[in-house]
Amino acid sequence: MNIVFMGTPEFAVPSLDMLIAEGYNVVGVVTQPDKPQGRKKVLTPTPVKAAAERHGLPVFQPVKLRAPEAVARLAEWQPDLIVTAAFGQILPKAVLDMPVRGCVNVHGSLLPKYRGGAPIQRSIINGEPVTGVTLMFMAEGLDTGDMISRVEVPITDEETSGSMFVKLSEAGAKLLQEEMPRLVAGETTAVPQDEAEASYARNLTRDDEKMDWNRTSRELFNQIRGLVPFSGAFTMWDEQVFKVWAAANPEQAGVLTSSDVGQAEPGTVLQLGKNGIEVRTGDGSLWLTEVQPAGKKVMQAADFARGGTLKPGTVLK
Repeated sequence: MNIVFMGTPEFAVPSLDMLIAEGYNVVGVVTQPDKPQGRKKVLTPTPVKAAAERHGLPVFQPVKLRAPEAVARLAEWQPDLIVTAAFGQILPKAVLDMPVRGCVNVHGSLLPKYRGGAPIQRSIINGEPVTGVTLMFMAEGLDTGDMISRVEVPITDEETSGSMFVKLSEAGAKLLQEEMPRLVAGETTAVPQDEAEASYARNLTRDDEKMDWNRTSRELFNQIRGLVPFSGAFTMWDEQVFKVWAAANPEQAGVLTSSDVGQAEPGTVLQLGKNGIEVRTGDGSLWLTEVQPAGKKVMQAADFARGGTLKPGTVLK
């Protein structure tokens, strides 16, 4: 059986590695084009491309998979089954109809919740206590296909998007491993999604990164965790971007009440010290523990506080 694998980020690599380790006949890998990375804009292959080359697999990187020439190129591999994981492009009907065993996707949420491109980040940002992975048949809609199997993974307060990506990628590879014998044999069963429970996890924008100090300490804490290690959350200090990479758990740190912090407006720096930087929020305060001033490296907030450049009473915007 000819299997084509489609994926792009690190999330997809464990699933590809599993297919190779289990001896399945992966005839080719489709991933996104190389992109410039870092300050020097060095053209860098995707993690899936790097993994495919490590396994000696042919790689195809179409700018648009829906283009007729891209579909024709894919058809040359004569896939019987297509497996995708965070590929990053919507598969056109011509591709969905190509393999006799269908197209299956390893999706990082408990469908039908959090369909779309940023399910892991938005699950954390929204304060979900649990997420998971869904193995599904692909359809023309966005993550709307019938579900084959699911596995739950709890989200603790210690998790960030980065740590959850690792856990879910491993859970997804295991879920796929368990189902592969039935997929190959054409014996897989699936159930439709409940559209009444559907929600969407749209891709993150700059607006999602901006901290609104009128929000609760818990909401801001979740926002920060949900953006690590990718873009990071940010606020404005002295008309420059001031990034926040970590904060103390507001419940464990003891959120102050409005009466404790007086009439300070949200965003006001209340104090700086060994615990970091305490900032007024909509319902009390939040201790920032890891920050990055404009033009500087990421540092512990306590170390930054000792520099004395940020003063109590300063209002972050």
